[in-house]
Parts: sequence; structure tokens; C-alpha cells
Amino acid sequence: MVYVSDMSGQFNLWRQRTELSPSGEAYAPRQLTSFVDDAVRAAFTSPVDSRVVFFADHHGTENYQVYLVEAFDGWPEPLVRNPQVRHEWPLECFSPDGRYIMYGCNEERPQDMKLYVHDLKQGERFCLTDRGGWYVGGYWSPDGRRLTCAQILTLTDIAIWLIDIEGRDMVRVSPPAERARFLPGPWKPDGSGFFLTTDMGREYVGVAFYHRAKGEMEWVLTPDHDIEGVALSRDGRILAYTVNEEGYSRLYTLNLESGETKQLPVLRGVIGNLRISQDGRKIGFLMTTPKTPPNIYVLDLPEGRPQRITEASLGNIPEEEMVEPELVRYRSFDGLEIPAFLYRPRGEGKMAAILSIHGGPIAQERPTYAYAGLYQYLVSRGIAVLAPNFRGSTGYGKSYERKIYHDWGGGELKDIEHGVKWLLAQDWVDPSRIGVFGASFGGFATLSCVTRLPSYWRAAVDIMGPSNLVTFCRTVPPHWRRFMAELVGDPDTEREFLLERSPITYVDDVRAEMLIIQGANDPRVVKAESDQMVQRLRELGRKVEYVVFEDEGHGFTKYSNQLKAWRAAAEFLAEKLAAP
Repeated sequence: MVYVSDMSGQFNLWRQRTELSPSGEAYAPRQLTSFVDDAVRAAFTSPVDSRVVFFADHHGTENYQVYLVEAFDGWPEPLVRNPQVRHEWPLECFSPDGRYIMYGCNEERPQDMKLYVHDLKQGERFCLTDRGGWYVGGYWSPDGRRLTCAQILTLTDIAIWLIDIEGRDMVRVSPPAERARFLPGPWKPDGSGFFLTTDMGREYVGVAFYHRAKGEMEWVLTPDHDIEGVALSRDGRILAYTVNEEGYSRLYTLNLESGETKQLPVLRGVIGNLRISQDGRKIGFLMTTPKTPPNIYVLDLPEGRPQRITEASLGNIPEEEMVEPELVRYRSFDGLEIPAFLYRPRGEGKMAAILSIHGGPIAQERPTYAYAGLYQYLVSRGIAVLAPNFRGSTGYGKSYERKIYHDWGGGELKDIEHGVKWLLAQDWVDPSRIGVFGASFGGFATLSCVTRLPSYWRAAVDIMGPSNLVTFCRTVPPHWRRFMAELVGDPDTEREFLLERSPITYVDDVRAEMLIIQGANDPRVVKAESDQMVQRLRELGRKVEYVVFEDEGHGFTKYSNQLKAWRAAAEFLAEKLAAP
């Protein structure tokens, strides 16, 4: 198995045996790349040999480059390299014979992500989608003559195309009249069609099958929760899939011959990167819980239990020292029920509390270690954390998600206010020691809280948050700009509306002490968004600390930087919310 890990201090490529040693221990991993300033973001193995294709970017720019490396003997070599161009990975990279790979590229026009096929034997490439738009590669047909791709038309309308490699013919297979999300999945071994995920006509994402000869889709799985990951065994018998139930992942297999469904035994957490081994006997996946960072697990079919083959380090902190979040719910201003995860310290007496706001906003607060590591530290210092899934969050149906479209700083800010009111109604919360924290959209919402709801907060941490929606919409990456009017607003025709929703407009009202953290190379929320907020706060004489990472983008790729950022945030909140 090959995977990406930052155990070297940077995201690099590693390989590891999937079975355990005779003593029951996992085998030691082997490092395949030794990047320091570049970060490996995704990797794909050849179906016929030991070659690996991976995508990496430099200092967080998100202009990913494409590399090839032998998994057992070799040094990574760039296949395409242009630091000014973004190359996007597909869902499946290699053709069945291992000769070709596909990827997206915006070399011709920054706003268009076209789909390319690269011949590894001849070193040549050609474009399959020679038209405007944003295309994401899907899966190769078993004979290698066709492939699928997704076209992102709008944030709520994603189409699937079937492309003939030789004739370059493109046929749209998702119904044009259906405004829904369609994402291609794996093909059946006989090439008769492919699986796909979609929310067509439904609140939640299900699995369907597209019959190529009939040109029709047929539902396969329609649970009342979102299906997230799908994998198919090479013989086409077993379909493995994960379902998002209240933020937790459930892992299932469906025997396509007998129709039998089984739920597999896994921990309570979140699963990603689902894979079935080539012999169909094992399922591999990445899993994280509120108490454990992401690790790779391998589960033997049909009745096995998952074995962990990696060891993400927590510095020997016992899991029993950490808390399991409680799922709570509260009502917002219009009666809408808002689910939230509560991390509450053990013990009695009045406690400080943090309201943590997830990014996206089309995302979900889930019980993972991504932010729960920070939460667990704060809990150990006697500070509770409430992390709500406000309107606009995914996982609760598309109607719930769409409530935030063109309404940033509207209904969701009221949801957040009712979250802090819920905290204040708890007899164990000290109302004088309330903080707010968030990154990306969560950073925007944090800035909205301290500027538009200033009376609640003693301290706030904003990481990479937009402060001015007009300048934010104008400076996002070019291929994103087509969606900004739908999601946020049009900076040319709705300038007053966007300013009315912008934290920078209300900066005079800030009372909380603040920490702002920013990556200098951030392509999504450019540094100027934090600069202008810090400048105005300092002009007003407000207390604000500003930390800039010159070698990071939207998030952290270097482990040392990640530690510095989380330490700064944790210590700031712990200090400012300490009991008098």
C-alpha cells in the first residue's frame, strides 16, 4: 500500500506492507519522496506494475505538479512541471493497461480546468475536453477505450460525461433537465456501465448504475443519509460503501449477486479513501476518531475485523485522558434544529467555553481529530467546546445545505448566536469566559461574531478568514470565480449587499482580544483579507496578535508550522479565557 503522511515533517509518499508481522506488529513504512518545501497531495498506483503517479505543490500554492516514481526502486521524476499552472488529480488516474494517465489542467485559460490524457510510453498528451468549463476526471472503462468525467456547472449542478478516447466524442449521460450533483464511480468489469453517486430527486446522495446500452440510470442504494465513498471489487461482486450518519461513518458491503448487505465492524469515527485490494479479499481505508489522528486500517473480507497498520503518534497521550463528544441539538431563530458536537471537560464548577465554527461552509463538523486535537487540549485545560453544524452544513440533506447560498453572514450567523445562547443557558458555563474560533469560512464567521455580535466574546482566533466579501470574491482562484455569485454574491452588481455582510464594515465594534493567523501564499483567501482587518484593528487600538506563515497557503503542509499555529491558538485561548 502507498499513502501520504507528514511523519517526516512534510507530506511525503510512503509504502508499507498491509499484513502484520508474525509478532502481530505492523511493518515499518518506507519513504518514497523526501520533499521539504513541496507537499504530496494525492497518489495513484499502476494496475500493472510498481509505478506511482502523485501530485504535489510548493509552499501551499495549490498549483499541483505531476510526478512519477517507482515504488520499490527509483527517484521521483516530474511528468509535467509548470509552477504557474494547476494540475488536478482525477478519481482514477491510470488506464487499465498502465500506459495512460489522466488529469485536469488550466494551462490554456486559468478559469478553465480541461481534462488531459498523458501517454507515459510516448511522453505525449492530448486534451479530451477542448471547451470551456471545469472538468474532473472520473474512471476508465475496463477496455481503456472510454472514460468518465464530471463537469462542475454550478455548485449544485454537476454533470457526468462519457468520452470516447479515439473519437474524442463526448456524451452527457446525466439528464440535462436534472439540476443535481452526479459523480462518476467504478465500472463493472464487463464494461456494461458504471456506478455513480447522485442526489437526483432526493435530499441525500445515493448510488445508481448507468446502463451504457440502455442509456439509463437505475438506483442501487437510497439510504436516508449521504453515501460518501464507493469502491468495487475487481470481479464486480462486492460494492463497498460508507454512509454519513450524524457525522459518523458506517461501512457496508453489498454483494451484487446475492443482494446481501453487511455492516462491517469499525470504530466510531470518520472513514475516507476507501479501497478494495486487487484480489478482492481486503478493504483498506483511512480512519480518524475524536481521540485518534488518521490511521490506515485493513479489513479482511468477509468476516474480518479491521487491523491498524500505521501508527500516527500522539506523544503517548492515553486515549482515556480524552473525552468523547456528545451530540446535542438546539433551536435557532426560525425553529430550525441545529446539531452540534459538545466536548465538555470532566469535573464540576463554572467553565469557560469556545464556540468552534467549521470551514466550507459547504462542509460538516465531524468527530475527527483534525480539530478535535485542539479541542482535546482545551478540554484538558477546563475549556468546553461547542462545534455546531449550522445551516449550510453538509450531511443533513441538500435543502439544509442550500440555506447558506447567497446568505453568508445571514441565517448561519443567527444559528451561531443561538449556539452561544445555548452555552450561556448551561449552569456549568461561565458567561464571562466565552471565546470563538474558526478557519477559512469559520474564520469569516469568527470575524462576523466579534464585529456583529460583539457582546458575547472575550477572545477570538481567526485563521485565514475573509474580512471583506467584495475583495474576497474578486481574488479567489480564477476557476472558482464562476461560482461566487451563486454562493456569496456578485462583487460587481451586489457590492452594497456584500459590504453589509462583511466583518470589516463593523470593525469599530470589536471588543474581544484577537489572534489572526494567515498563510502568505493562500490562493483561496489571500493575505490581504487578514492584512486589512489587522490594520483597522490596530488603527482603532484594539488588541490583536498577527501570525503569518511565509511558506504556507490555505492550511498547513509543514508539520512544524501546524504545531506552531495550533500551539499559538490553544495558548492564546487558554490564557485569555483563564479564570480571574
